[in-house]
Amino acid sequence: MNKSTNKEALRIVFMGTPDFAVASLDALQKSDHQTVGVITAPDKPAGRGKKIRQSAVKVYAQENELITLQPTNLKDQKFQAELAGLGADLFVVVAFRMLPETIWAMPPKGTINLHGSLLPDYGGAAPINWAVMNGDQETGVTTFFIEKEIDTGMVIAQEKMSIGSNESAGAVHDRMMVLGSAALVKTVDAIASDLIEPIPQTDLDAPMRKAPKIFKPDCEIDWSKPAQEVHNHVRGLSPYPTAWTTAGDKTMKVFGGKIAMHLAEPPGKWIVNGDRLFVGCEDFGYELLELQLEGKKRMAVKDFLLGSKSLFEI
Repeated sequence: MNKSTNKEALRIVFMGTPDFAVASLDALQKSDHQTVGVITAPDKPAGRGKKIRQSAVKVYAQENELITLQPTNLKDQKFQAELAGLGADLFVVVAFRMLPETIWAMPPKGTINLHGSLLPDYGGAAPINWAVMNGDQETGVTTFFIEKEIDTGMVIAQEKMSIGSNESAGAVHDRMMVLGSAALVKTVDAIASDLIEPIPQTDLDAPMRKAPKIFKPDCEIDWSKPAQEVHNHVRGLSPYPTAWTTAGDKTMKVFGGKIAMHLAEPPGKWIVNGDRLFVGCEDFGYELLELQLEGKKRMAVKDFLLGSKSLFEI
């Protein structure tokens, strides 16, 4: 929509935490609307040194001199009073946490969320990962109004995007950040101009698969499956939280690979061929391209085999 058709510039409070949310916050900053406050996660220790780390959204907010609140408890009355005092017309949520009704019902124009799937498909915490792991060829973003049940509110807009057959979840994430930020600004412009017609998710002709949070056991590679499923599993978890497997008594992360249709070996059998590494699957083989042993650096298989070839002589 052309910005000149806006009836008003909205006062917005933005809620988000990771890098994915920064692109949307930046797009809003460059729009006709005013970001009057940013809500993000509290600073927390991270990494081996347990150094205090700020969220990506907080770093951006401070660089742009935006009012920033970091509540540990969203139901805290003092925090809610500060939030109300910002006088926002609209709350915008991108990759944050579940909000109590006292918050999402607060602004006069409601609270909207940007979600990384074509809802109602892949409601949940990890929509990009699950779409790639399931071998989908298409995904997209959805803007919708937040209601009591998570990821179930009235849909405002959707934008589609393709998924490449060898594309990782990380690559999809980075492209979706850009698509999502543009879709979000269009949505806010439409709300400001009273040009929205929200649609119940039950009226949309779409699958209703779930995208729950992914835990370490979910990331283990099952070599008894077809090579295509293994390939989708690896790329759908790359670079995070990362697929993993074991060789001997060692655990290693697998960041990338490709199907080896010329190979016909028993599932789980390791094959070293010069500076290349393969594993048998149900039908074909799978060539591993990038690995990381626990406590070691991530590296190409060629370099990995220089010091770890003995792991696969089993």
